[in-house]
Order: sequence, then structure tokens, then C-alpha cells
Amino acid sequence: MAFSKNKRKIINDPVYGFISIPGDLIYDIIEHPWFQRLRNIKQLGLTSFVYPGANHSRFQHCLGALHLMDTALKTLKDKKVNISQSEEEASLIAILLHDIGHGPFSHALETSLIKGITHEDLSLLLMEKLNESFKGKLDLAAEIFRGSYSRKFFHELIAGQVDMDRLDYLRRDSFFTGVIEGSVGSDRIIRMLNVVNDSLVIDEKGIYSLEKFLIARRLMYWQVYMHKTVLSSESLLANVLKRAKELAMKGTDLFATPALRFFLYNNIGREDLSDNGVFTPGIIASNFTRLDDSDILASAKYWADNSDPVLADLSARLISRNLLSVELQNEPFSAERLNLLRDRTEKIMGIRREMTDYFVYTTSISNLAYAPDSPVVRILLKNGTTADIKSVSDMFDHRVLSERVTKYFLCYPKEIRQ
Repeated sequence: MAFSKNKRKIINDPVYGFISIPGDLIYDIIEHPWFQRLRNIKQLGLTSFVYPGANHSRFQHCLGALHLMDTALKTLKDKKVNISQSEEEASLIAILLHDIGHGPFSHALETSLIKGITHEDLSLLLMEKLNESFKGKLDLAAEIFRGSYSRKFFHELIAGQVDMDRLDYLRRDSFFTGVIEGSVGSDRIIRMLNVVNDSLVIDEKGIYSLEKFLIARRLMYWQVYMHKTVLSSESLLANVLKRAKELAMKGTDLFATPALRFFLYNNIGREDLSDNGVFTPGIIASNFTRLDDSDILASAKYWADNSDPVLADLSARLISRNLLSVELQNEPFSAERLNLLRDRTEKIMGIRREMTDYFVYTTSISNLAYAPDSPVVRILLKNGTTADIKSVSDMFDHRVLSERVTKYFLCYPKEIRQ
């Protein structure tokens, strides 16, 4: 007997309640192993070291962003914005797949194992490969994701100043970390969306909700995403992978899962995404899509007993959450302070001077709630004209939202503290 599967599923999301999968093709994409892999990638990397509840996944975030996109498109259609069925489906697919290129623990892979390739590059690569599997049904979705589609507001809903990605991750991350300052009224903001000349605008009466969104984003960056202990843990993970890569390139045989081994023992660069490198984009995609958080954690457990003292020490710290001490300040740390800490690390830990860089290091971080170099947020005034939010909102007079804040952090082993 023929069996027809119901693909119009309803999902109980902890943030929004019941949400629906809005189409058969979208259901098939969600069921694909490459998308299911996102269940095993934490949305906030090692932030659970600080906020124990922050164990939600990229899978949950992508479904949440899909729900918000569905709501936004319905809102725009209610306001008589002409959106075809193909444009609607393509926009939903583009937001669903916007993070499919994320590697284990957020950005750790980008900084340690591959060079010159961002998660956006990998998302587009995987989207293009999925398009081959789905016989070209993702053509328009890829065009919208790239920003090359003529109607720009579709791309702005995915990657703009007030996009569905940001609206979901701020609200979801606030929910799971318990940092209530990050909670945003996503429903209110979405109801205020409109389109003028194929560009996204916000109705004037939504300006206060928009200001709260920008402030929430600023607070979440300093309280969660750039919390000093989060910075310490994520930089420690990056150094674990950096040291493992260095040893692998010297021919040391390290334990690693097959997918992780591919990236440890091969130099993967941007040229490999265009058939000009050693590996084809298809080989990159097939190995990358087998890689998730469990590959890193399992390997780090083995590396904690490695004969290399640096890799063993770093890995053991990661597994046991024995993090490096971290200091955060508004001015750069002096070279004299760094040299003193490296001297003490070399002496107390008994490692070579050149290896102390894995344990003592400083860098800067910055945050800008509203990026002036991105497409500006325009407000649709009651008289039918539009204006830049900076000329309408009083908050920009105080430069709270438009001024870049830069801070410096320093990491070093706790055991060398005097």
C-alpha cells in the first residue's frame, strides 16, 4: 500500500511555543543529514562554562530563525508587499541554511584548522552542494543568501542590521543563559517591518522597540559573547587545535576522528573552494559535514595524555575546565608585563620559551551595536518618507549605539600568579 508521509510537522520550541514547518521541501532539507548535524553543534560554543544553561544547538537556532522569517514574510504580505510563492520558499530555505557552515564550537575551526574560509563561505558551499541533490530547487535561495537577488530586502531579512538571525539568537541566547537584558521583543519588531523601493524599513512607531533591540545586542556582547571567562575558554580551545595542527604538520601521529584528521593533516585554504586547490569543494563538504563538537571533545580527552607536554596540558585544562586566568581592560597590556609572565611560565611550567605563547597571550576585542558601514536602518515616517535611524533616534546623540568599544584581554596560567 502506498504510504504518504505528513511533512507539515509542528515543533514545540521552548522560546516561541508551537512552530510549523512551512513546506514539504523545507521538511526534506531539515531531514537531510547535513542539517541534522547541527543538533551536535552548540550555538554558544563553550559559553556553558559560564552559563550552565547555554547548551542549545545551532539546529534550534536555525528552526527559530525559520519561524521568524515565516512570520516576517506573512507580515509583509499583509502590508501588500508583493512576494511570490517561489520568493517566499527561497527566503525560508536561505534563513534555514544560513548557519549550516558552522563548525564545532562556533568559530574555533575557522581560526585554527582552516585559513581564509569563513562559516559563511562554507554555508554557501553546502547550500550549492545541497542544490545539486535537490535538482536545482535551491537556486533562488542561494541567490538570496549571496545578496545577488534584485530585491534586496530578502537578503536584509537574513543578513542585515535587524535580521531574523539576530532577532532569534538574541532572544534564544538570553533565554538559555538567563541574561534577561538580552531579551528582545521580536514579535513587535517583525510587526513593524515594511518595504520601500525593495529595501527593508521599520515603521516609525517601532523605533523604541528597535532601540531596545540595539541596546540588548550591546549588552549581550559584553555579558555573554565577550564575557572574559568565555574568551579565556574559547581561546584555550583554539590553542588546543593550533598545537594539534602544528604537531600534525610535523608528522606526529595523533588520535583524531576521521573527519577531524582530514583537517589536522591537510592544509585547507580558500583555493579549495574553487577547484584550484589540492582538494575539490565536494571533498571539503563531505569531510566538513561529518565534523561536530563530539569530534573535538573526544580527541581532546585522548590528547590530555599525549607525550607532547603543551598539547597534553592545554587539553587537560579544557576537559577539566581548568581555565587560564584572564584580565580585561581598556588599554593594551604592556610588553614588560607579557615578558614577565612568559618568564614565570617558562620557569614554573618547565617549557621552552617559544611554547609560552600558548599560555600567555593578549589580543583585543570590540563591539559595535550599530554598524554604520552596513546597510543603514531606515525608518518609514508617517508622512511616507524614510530617514536614517541615526537622524531620528535620540540615542545616537549620546553615541551609545554607534561608537565602537574596544577592550583588551590577557590570559596566563593561574599557577604563575604571585
